[in-house]
Amino acid sequence: MSMKRVTLGRSDLEISVIGLGAWAIGGPWEYGWGEQNDKESVATIRSVLERGINWIDTAPAYGLGHSEEVIGNFLKEIPAADRPLIFTKCGLPWKEGARGVYNDISPTSIQKEIDMSLRRLKVDVVDLYQIHWPSPDEDIEKAWETMANLKRIEKVRHIGVSNFSAAQLERMESIAPVETLQPNYSLLSRSIEIDILPYCKKRNIGVISYSPMASGMLSGKMTRSRIATLPADDWRKKKSDMLNEPQLTKNLALVDVLTNIANPYGRSAGEVAVAWVLRNPSISAAIVGMRRPEQSSIIAAGDLELGSDDLDRIERFFTDHPDMKPTS
Repeated sequence: MSMKRVTLGRSDLEISVIGLGAWAIGGPWEYGWGEQNDKESVATIRSVLERGINWIDTAPAYGLGHSEEVIGNFLKEIPAADRPLIFTKCGLPWKEGARGVYNDISPTSIQKEIDMSLRRLKVDVVDLYQIHWPSPDEDIEKAWETMANLKRIEKVRHIGVSNFSAAQLERMESIAPVETLQPNYSLLSRSIEIDILPYCKKRNIGVISYSPMASGMLSGKMTRSRIATLPADDWRKKKSDMLNEPQLTKNLALVDVLTNIANPYGRSAGEVAVAWVLRNPSISAAIVGMRRPEQSSIIAAGDLELGSDDLDRIERFFTDHPDMKPTS
């Protein structure tokens, strides 16, 4: 199957407007999504590639290396010509035997991380390498110098960042061009509309947004009963305000609006949520997390065009719930 493709910002990468997010296939860790079957993960990767996705976004932190290992084992078994683009990150290493990660964007750590990622992924070069979080803030410049050098020595093809502010991006531009940004963006997380998206659009920085369905909250499948039965080691159980009151009731009301918009199209609330993200001209593509083959149906959101009446209905919801709108 084919899918619309775009040029990712300043890079030469031609990517599908939806990419596979590989957070959940990492399996259990501090911010895991519960137990995950590796065979099911591989089947999911095959399914999304057949549907037209041509890139996978992962990170060492996802399962403390396991997500990258699963992807690497898959890549080893397929012809090089069929391989998707691989995007990964640095900046969240972990100590041996630990369940969680810590922030480190020192040059020494980044150089160590890229070599470990290349080994786990079983590739010679990463297509897009990203700093996962801008922490510690005072190390950003040195970190970006290191990233630029990794590109010069061709361990990575392109470099970008995730979760950075416009002010932080500006600090880095004098060192080397920021090619891409990966921010959290969904109907429940809109603060980047204020200054980050305008900054990126003005400078042609490619934006690949993560969590367009707000970690499943806007999928249309997140009911109160399902939330109650989430595995104890699913990070959303205790660490996500979206799934707890007082936000939960308002979030479910938004899902009802999305479902009503979706029904005439024969689509799901999740598809409307992803299509809403993609309709923003400052967004290049969206990262959609999937862990089972049947979830790949969400990829159809890539060709869903919402009408002006649909968008108006969504904005009316936020007018009626001003506490959910982004503030300057």
